Amino acid sequence: MNILFATSEAVPLAKTGGLADVAGALPKALNARGADVRVVLPKYEQIPSALLEHFEFIDHFTVSFGWRNQHCGLFKGVLDGVTYYLIDNEFYFKRRGLYGYGDDAERFVFFCFAIMEAVGYMEFRPDIVHCHDWQTGLIPFLLRTRYAFDPAWAYAKSVFTIHNLKYQGLFGIDLLKDLLGAGDDVFSADGLEFHGAASCMKGGLVYADKLTTVSGTYAQEIQTEYFGERLDSLLRYRSGDLVGIVNGIDVQAFDPMNDMALHTPYRSSISRKHKNKLELQRRLGLPQSESVPVIGVVSRLVEQKGFELIMATLDELLRDDIQFVVLGAGDERYERFFNDIAARYPSKAAVWIGYDDGLARLIYAGADLFAMPSQFEPCGLSQLIALRYRTVPIVRETGGLKDTVQAYNEYSGEGNGFSFTNYNAHDYMHTVRRALAMYRDEEHWKRIVANGAKEDYSWNRSAKEYLSLYSDLIPHRKEQELWPVI
Repeated sequence: MNILFATSEAVPLAKTGGLADVAGALPKALNARGADVRVVLPKYEQIPSALLEHFEFIDHFTVSFGWRNQHCGLFKGVLDGVTYYLIDNEFYFKRRGLYGYGDDAERFVFFCFAIMEAVGYMEFRPDIVHCHDWQTGLIPFLLRTRYAFDPAWAYAKSVFTIHNLKYQGLFGIDLLKDLLGAGDDVFSADGLEFHGAASCMKGGLVYADKLTTVSGTYAQEIQTEYFGERLDSLLRYRSGDLVGIVNGIDVQAFDPMNDMALHTPYRSSISRKHKNKLELQRRLGLPQSESVPVIGVVSRLVEQKGFELIMATLDELLRDDIQFVVLGAGDERYERFFNDIAARYPSKAAVWIGYDDGLARLIYAGADLFAMPSQFEPCGLSQLIALRYRTVPIVRETGGLKDTVQAYNEYSGEGNGFSFTNYNAHDYMHTVRRALAMYRDEEHWKRIVANGAKEDYSWNRSAKEYLSLYSDLIPHRKEQELWPVI
């Protein structure tokens, strides 16, 4: 089956978050199972020139949307066995950074139209276009409307994946009318209208043939008012077409036995893992000690990730014999808080504002515990990477965190981490203290780490579920091809 992934970012070409990891790793897993999955994304300025050398120019054409006629170039390349297409328009994409511009609506409406046009210039005809997040949400809408009878898209079906429902691509109705060249009928409650605005994400939620999100628990949560971001009623209406499939990670890219960022390679040896703890402490200027428990955080510093709970408890926790290390950037008040903590507790806390992939990997490897007390978390990849590096996660039971981290039971010996249910500082503090108590019990700790080592964090299981979902759609296409021509 031919699957075209439409995404605004994908590893290794361009990344701001977990979406890029999914769009880079899942196609490899699907291709390994016999599918032909290709990825299309914008040709951003930040794509490394060394990677662009793998691409060849295919063609150029004009993309018409609203009253605009914009040039578009199409490039094709193969990286790590996956075929990528790049949509080239320097006016929209030759800029620093991927998002956050005042004309993002126009940029990604162009991107959606450009993908629809580009398929006609490819030697590849998708059975399914798999769209990811709001930046590609208008593709299912276009497939059902303007391109419904385009031969390049004959019999194609669409899948739309919600990576984070909070980010919906909301713009003014008049602006989206202008960009789409659409009339009032499109902007009704059962179309693209959303509480007086226009929603790109609703294009996917209303018009896609199937909907997915990145964990089973999140699929249930977003059908409730608390997590539904005012789209819960629509998601309940489409619940029969909505499925949660938990993300995996690229276990070759994240492999403590073959990670060049680490001081000492290891698989399940705690003593070898501790060599990386010593290196982490050295790099961050903390006292070196194998016995002191290190709690790590690698995250965007935003409210969603549970930093209110960490702020409320960290002073008290640092009175214990522990170390706390943070890598990330985001809201100024969180950055200021952690810089202040590091200044007041120089032998117990270290912070790196910004992002450094090598240091992130060293934190995953060198920390004993990984804190991720998220307010909500569609799936989360950090806890999966932590488990892969034999670092025990502390999480709140929400979304994918609930689906991938099971609280340790000292009586049965089951569980790969520590978790709490209610979003409050008291429960978080209690859970951290329980985790620290288990860390100091060698027998229990070895069992927890061993439990985490048994899990399969690859894309294998998820790839099977996606292929099953695609197969449910493709028979309709086969039946249509067999209809007699009258």
